[in-house]
Amino acid sequence: MNFTASVIAEFLKGTVEGKPEATVTDISKIEEGKPGTLSFLANPKYEKYIYDTQSSIVIVNADFQPQKAISATLVRVENAYESFAALLRLYEQSKPRKSGISKMASVSDSASLGKELYVGDFTVISENASIGDKVQLYPQVYVGDHVKIGEGTILHPGVKVYEGCVIGAQCVIHAGAIIGGDGFGFAPNQDNNYEKVPQVGKVIIEDHVEIGANTTVDRATMGATVLRKGVKLDNLVMIAHNVDVDENTVIAAQSGISGSTKVGKNCMFGGQVGLIGHINIASGVKIAAQSGITKDIKEEGIVIQGSPAFEFGPYQRSYLLFRNLPKLREQISELERKVDGLTQ
Repeated sequence: MNFTASVIAEFLKGTVEGKPEATVTDISKIEEGKPGTLSFLANPKYEKYIYDTQSSIVIVNADFQPQKAISATLVRVENAYESFAALLRLYEQSKPRKSGISKMASVSDSASLGKELYVGDFTVISENASIGDKVQLYPQVYVGDHVKIGEGTILHPGVKVYEGCVIGAQCVIHAGAIIGGDGFGFAPNQDNNYEKVPQVGKVIIEDHVEIGANTTVDRATMGATVLRKGVKLDNLVMIAHNVDVDENTVIAAQSGISGSTKVGKNCMFGGQVGLIGHINIASGVKIAAQSGITKDIKEEGIVIQGSPAFEFGPYQRSYLLFRNLPKLREQISELERKVDGLTQ
């Protein structure tokens, strides 16, 4: 990475305020800025750092109005956060891609392999697996029988993909994730034991999906567990059997969705959200962190919070009341004592 302010501004369709020839070779947070690095300012909470930062170039919103002098060169853009993200993607793409198949990998003779692959040490590609062009399988990845992986997908170290699962193109699955483990299916018998219900379905992951580290996506009992195009899962998320998550929904860490639940498009779940099974969530729903969902949400675009969750506004007003319940109880007890005194 070696860019001048003028080149960055041209790429981002922004304007330079300061030295167009200022050059950066790395990136840094604005509060830790060093000479020769690029930073950005999008959140007003961090404005105080821009006046002392040593970063050579800082990307800011076009309407940013500094309160005092700034030594860094500014690149003004419509949206500083999105613009910085675009530069990070460019930076990531500029890194050399790994290639070649390790001699210590195990590749079945019946597997179908695309072009320009990277297969790391101790990775296993099982029978009749199909691997698309430019796929990267880092060390200790396991690809089961009849698995299909689309073009350009990256599986980081230790990812396990069980038999028959399908992963689309341009997906990223981070270390330790498990795709296609058995769903949690057990039936009690007359001896008061639990017998396993065979899980004979699969997982289908469509294009441009990203899955975080140590996340699990269970195979369906029958049919398929589905993550549709553009879904993003954080680390430590659990998706149960026969769940269907629609396009461009994002789910933060430690959330869990129980079996056969359907989630609409463009939803946003905060961390530690839990959904019971066999319910439907409308498109565009936003669920605050640590909320519990126990029934269908039919209204699109609604924001909800709490456990069990309900609308965000009423929840916030209710919260003001129930956090003061001890005080209200004392007041009621005092009133009762006064009433008793008057009646006597």
